[in-house]
Amino acid sequence: MTSGPFGVIPDIDGCISAGEVVATAEWIASLQLPNGMIPWFPGGHCDPWNHVETAMALDVAGFHDEAAMAYDWLATEQLPNGSWHNYYIPDGSLEDPKLDTNVTAYVAAGAWHHWLCTHSRAFVERLWPVVESALDWVVSMQRPDGPIIWAKEPDAFAWDYALLTGSSSIWHSLHCGVLLGSIVGVHHPEWTRAAASLGEAINQRPATFEPKDRWAMDWYYPVLSGVMTGMQAAARLADGWPTFVMNGLGVRCVSDEPWITASETAEAALAHAAIGDLATATALLTWTRSHRNDDGSYWTGIVYPQHVVFPDQEVSAYTGAAVILAADAITGASPASTLFRSDIVG
Repeated sequence: MTSGPFGVIPDIDGCISAGEVVATAEWIASLQLPNGMIPWFPGGHCDPWNHVETAMALDVAGFHDEAAMAYDWLATEQLPNGSWHNYYIPDGSLEDPKLDTNVTAYVAAGAWHHWLCTHSRAFVERLWPVVESALDWVVSMQRPDGPIIWAKEPDAFAWDYALLTGSSSIWHSLHCGVLLGSIVGVHHPEWTRAAASLGEAINQRPATFEPKDRWAMDWYYPVLSGVMTGMQAAARLADGWPTFVMNGLGVRCVSDEPWITASETAEAALAHAAIGDLATATALLTWTRSHRNDDGSYWTGIVYPQHVVFPDQEVSAYTGAAVILAADAITGASPASTLFRSDIVG
């Protein structure tokens, strides 16, 4: 860790320096539009989940005003029912109008993270109605057997299946929402009950979720989110390692292709950090260096053995954000560094 004008910044020798963390945050901030929206890359679209992840990374690097602007954009765009559309375009139009429960829930995790970094009560009071409305809508999408439906189209019935990765993230967001509510003295025991039912389904009835075993996120996300802990979590990470990890290179986004993505690699590092395996977490994060560019941005993915960047020449804000969050979790630099720890959220 390194102290400086931005506060205490993650610094891991041979992996990522404090100066590099700040450079990546500056690159992310350079993408932010005047209204607060952070697109994936210049001229690209924005989805609220990755938007929140980039705001978290800005907070870790000390860019608190920019992070607050990002949350204010969410408040402006929130629909009357508490949800958000899936993809927004910089000109204000929509690329995908679908309403996604995980995309909607993540504002609670982000708001709690911002509180841990800043202890701004004014921010919490301003954003609390946004979080409350979002989580109420998400819980309304829960099935009687625990899983939360993935999504619905506007003005249409909800889809009939749930996703393991999204549900794991929602479990974490619900707990963050409960903690945020304690700051303003508002309690939602129904959120706690919803999380308990959801967690039981994830840990005991995984077959209730749509099969997505091909995707790396379904491997590590129940651990990253904290819903799966202890020996069960360690066994899950160990079991999936041969399938998803290319040693020395990173994590495949899908098990059957040599497509290494820096965001999945950094998130797998977060999952290992969540169970206290900092050595493996650091090794994984070090492997993201092959994706790093001089301006602090990160290539989204690389295909091996050709070493071809994919999508073609794409850098993405959420990738840099995932690297920053993993570095923070490993070093404990920011007050929010324990957000993804299995003993829960800071």
